[in-house]
This record gives sequence, C-alpha cells and structure tokens, in this order.
Amino acid sequence: MKLGLKIILLIGSLWLITIPGQKISDDSLMKKARLEIYDNPDKTISIGNRLLKKEKDINKMISIYMLLSTANIAKRNFDESLKYSIKAKELAQKSNDLKIQTSALISVAIQYQQMELFSKSIETLNEADLYLSRLSDEMSEKHIETARSFAIRGMIYKSQSNSEIALEKFLISIQHFKKVEKMTYANMSVVYYNIGHCYLNLNQIEKAEHAFLEAADYAKKNHAKSLEAFALKGTAEVHKQKRENKMALELLTQAEQLGKNTRDLILNEGIYKEMADNYLAMGNQNLYQMYNKKQFEMRFEREQNELKSINQAIDNHNNETLKKSDELKKNYRYLKIIFISCALFIIGLLLSIIFNIRKENKKYHTEIQKMIRY
Repeated sequence: MKLGLKIILLIGSLWLITIPGQKISDDSLMKKARLEIYDNPDKTISIGNRLLKKEKDINKMISIYMLLSTANIAKRNFDESLKYSIKAKELAQKSNDLKIQTSALISVAIQYQQMELFSKSIETLNEADLYLSRLSDEMSEKHIETARSFAIRGMIYKSQSNSEIALEKFLISIQHFKKVEKMTYANMSVVYYNIGHCYLNLNQIEKAEHAFLEAADYAKKNHAKSLEAFALKGTAEVHKQKRENKMALELLTQAEQLGKNTRDLILNEGIYKEMADNYLAMGNQNLYQMYNKKQFEMRFEREQNELKSINQAIDNHNNETLKKSDELKKNYRYLKIIFISCALFIIGLLLSIIFNIRKENKKYHTEIQKMIRY
C-alpha cells in the first residue's frame, strides 16, 4: 500500500462518543480512553473492553465498538478493527438513531479505505449517504459525517493518483469540518495532511508546506502527538524537496520522538523511509542502510497485519453474499409459490369459463334441436 495514502482518518469516528445527550456509563473512563487513543491505544482498548462487558444499551455499545475499532486502527491491527466495525454496523441496523447508523457506516467505509478495498468503501459510503440525506442541515453531526465522507472519497482519489479531484474533495471536507471546528481538530489535522500531499504531488511546494503546518497546528490543539508526528513528517518531505536535508532530518527526529509510544507502523515506516532518503542524498551510506532496513521491517509487519485484515474482509464479504443468496432463494421460493398459485387459479378460472361455455352451448344446442323438430 502507498504509505502517504494510509494516514489515519480514524479519529472521525470518535465524535460519536460525545454526541450530545448520549452519556456513556462511566464518563471519566471514556474521556480517558479518548485521550489515550493516539498515544496509547492499548490503554484505550483495555478501557473499552471493560466498559463493553457491563454495557447493555445498543447505542452505547455501538459507540464502544467504534472506539475499539478506532484504537485498533491506531495500532494498525486491521483484523481486529474490522471485526469491531462490523459489529458496530450490525448493531446500528437495530438502532433507530440516524446519527449512529450514519456514523457506523462511514466508519466501516474508512476501514475498507484503509485496507484499499475501494469499491467496498464507496459502496458503504453510498449506503451512508441515504441516511445522511435524512439528517437535518442544522445538526452538527450532518456536517461531521459529510466531511468524513468527502475526506474518504478524497483519499480514494488520491490513492489512484488523481490529486486534483482528491484536493477538491478534501477542501469540501474542510469546509464542513470548520462549521463544527472545536469538535473536529483531529479530523482537520488528518485532512490537512492529505491536502499537503496533494499539493506535493502537484509540485505546489509552498501550499504543501502551509497545509502541513495547519495539520500540525490542529494536532497540537487536540494534544495528538501521533498526528503532529505525521504533520512533521510531511513538512520534512517539503524540506527534502528543497534539498534542505539537515532540516528534514531534524523534523523527522522530532516526529520519531512524538510517535514512539504509539507503535504506529505506517508512521514509523514513513519516518524511516524519509530518513533513509535524506541520508542517501547526503551520501551517508551507513545510516541510509540502517534506516532502509528499519523501513522494510516496518513494511513487512504492516503488510502481514493488512493481509490478515483482507482475509477477514473476504470472509465477511462471503458471509454477506451467502446471506443475500439465502434471501434470494427464499424470495425465489415465495415467488414460485405465488406463481404456481396464480397459475392454478388462472387454470381453474379458464376451466370454469370453458365448462360454463360448453354448458351454455349444450343448452343452446338442445333448444335448437327442439325448434327444428317443431
């Protein structure tokens, strides 16, 4: 998978936990879980599992499942993340809350986008749009989910090397996020990071640097060290383009320190790749070899995790297909029964009409014979 495209939009699902009027059983624990998700996702998972054991309310369970899914994305454990996303989606179908149904679907779409299952992601986004259209324009949730939807579509276009269209989607996403800015600092950091890469791909260096600085600023507002690390890595890429390799390495070292507790495989892979590139440009073969090796180690571990997730996604797809097949078979049986019933009714009706006609004809024949005799 292309590294730059895998920057997390995982944060988007977290707003659901703070929906006004939705109090989860232990507010202090949930607050701690949300704060730890960027820099200590294992802690978030531990808290989420504890809350899940005692929670019975469907809507609250959906929120916890989405929290667990998000924390596992932070760890790049896509297999576990997908499992929780699917559970959230299944429960959401039983909920009457449009906000939760929409958010659950979009979170699943994010999961598929992360795994580069783009057709499944688009399919899920289109399904979510049906729910989105029913939300009031006055609701902050509608702006948040619309922003997330455009951001995912932007990432898909970006992964397909269509930076111009991706940029359009990202800028629309930012417009919606800004309508509820204080609730979406982390999301905006992620989108600005992707905007920065679009500008880099379009060779608009100054705009790219500005976007990465915006990403870092919003990450700091949310106290999200891993997101700040991504933004610093992006800024380092700008300095590499300018051939300011020492400055790039300083920023990458800062990024490595900020993200050291998260064990984010994609972040580390990206940092090590950039370090290797800069050391190579400076002619330092030893350090180039060292960081190039680290990069490949991170890539191998990430690809193994993603392979497990793709297998899980295939299993889920097969299960969904099987369910649809069973439904089609049931519908076919019902249609067959209805068709046979209708056919028997029509045949019976025709036979009745034929019998009556023959009876009438026989009657007329008899009367004609009588008339002939007389």
